[in-house]
Amino acid sequence: MVNSINPYRIEGQKTSSFEICDVLGSSPDWLCLPVGNAGNITSYWAGFKQYNKGLPQVLGVQAEGAAPLVLGHPVDKPETIATAIRIGKPARGEQALDAAQESNGKIIAVSDAQILNAQHILASEGVWVEPASAAGLAGLIAETSQGTLDAKGKRIVVVCTGHGMKDPSIITESFKAPEVIPANYQALIDLVGN
Repeated sequence: MVNSINPYRIEGQKTSSFEICDVLGSSPDWLCLPVGNAGNITSYWAGFKQYNKGLPQVLGVQAEGAAPLVLGHPVDKPETIATAIRIGKPARGEQALDAAQESNGKIIAVSDAQILNAQHILASEGVWVEPASAAGLAGLIAETSQGTLDAKGKRIVVVCTGHGMKDPSIITESFKAPEVIPANYQALIDLVGN
């Protein structure tokens, strides 16, 4: 929480919006990102407003089990596999709602299954992120699938916020325990075959 209310974090991170605009030549049409304590969405929106290279529509994405901004009230016991956005009362919730409203965007909630699917999609492309980091992509997929976001011909930026090593438990818990073999070469050959 302290990081999300730190004004220096907001000032520093807003430069990510500058970089996006510099690479694209202007702002994207849509910016999709996870929302927990809402420091990210606040920072990016502040940057786009300051840089004067256009304003994207913002799609903020919360997990269904921790979606106070979607529900309109704090969540006493937030639950989601996306630990980085498992926030029941965002420190910058009002700024996140302002960003969505001012940008003619929205804040939505997606299920843990949708988040894990997006994490898998990113991993298949060589981008390993923590579950919360995949929420932006999960939201984009959900909105385009429902026809509530027309992505055709649009420039869309999906912000991934955290590496898979930040929260690897969802992956490691699904691993099969390694087989224990005797410490000799023949046992290894027998296990893997010729």
